[in-house]
Amino acid sequence: MISNNEISLTLRKILFIINRKAGTDREKRLEGVIRRYLTTKAFSIEIKHLEYLGHGTDLAREAVKSGIDTVVAVGGDGSINEIAQGLTGTDTALAIIPLGSGNGLARALKIPLKVPHALEVIANNRRKAIDVGYANEYMFLSNAGVGFDALIADQFRHTTKRGLWGYARLVIKGFTKYKGPAYSINIDGKTMQERAFLLTVANGNQFGYEFKLAPGANVFDGQLDLCVVPPIGFWGLIPIGLYSLLGNIDKTKYMQHLTGRDIVVKSEELAYLQVDGDAVPLNGAEQVRFRVQPGSLQVIVAQ
Repeated sequence: MISNNEISLTLRKILFIINRKAGTDREKRLEGVIRRYLTTKAFSIEIKHLEYLGHGTDLAREAVKSGIDTVVAVGGDGSINEIAQGLTGTDTALAIIPLGSGNGLARALKIPLKVPHALEVIANNRRKAIDVGYANEYMFLSNAGVGFDALIADQFRHTTKRGLWGYARLVIKGFTKYKGPAYSINIDGKTMQERAFLLTVANGNQFGYEFKLAPGANVFDGQLDLCVVPPIGFWGLIPIGLYSLLGNIDKTKYMQHLTGRDIVVKSEELAYLQVDGDAVPLNGAEQVRFRVQPGSLQVIVAQ
């Protein structure tokens, strides 16, 4: 006769970590959907909620120690990044239910944006190891930057108007005051001098909302993609946005595109840094080193 303990050992252990910004009512509905799609016959499900900054990393590390098979990040790119920090370099896989605004990593991995379909991906348990990027000591999965995007990320964290239109409002308001700094860029030992409106390093091809500054970037290729957009006039924003949505901006005059594994950016004008859309402190540093750690995070993927 098989005991209950022996049966539980055969169940796949999954921890869901939910960002409370989803809202209480939505959380209750979400938990019901999770338990309906991932039944107790095949899965051992635990659900926890983010309570403080860095909590996702702590919960993920505890999950690894407890032998959890999969940790599911339920939220946006910022929550996913935080949780992934506790899983990098381990055998515990990251899975995603995308409930953020841009959902850059989920889109890059072709993970469905609808919860039931995302749960089907989790149930199928197809794993691949993706690359992880670092900007100084800060980890990023999708992209990191020091240009206008980093300035907007810093302003975005202080605004109550979220979503694409809240972001666009900050872009339009901040554009006229922003002058592209002069940078010294060393990419795998080769140095160049550039003044740039955007200086962004991509691990994946998505920046959220289907915008692709680096359409050819791939989280499986062991490379980082450097995107340099020179200073532009206001009306240059329209073709940049259009070509980014079409996925061919890297083939236009609006962007210089290079690839490498180790990129060092220096400037006396460095003021902001964003990783996966979240502003992080530079602490007075005049350089940022971007590097890639190939295949260091196990992720549940759609295909």
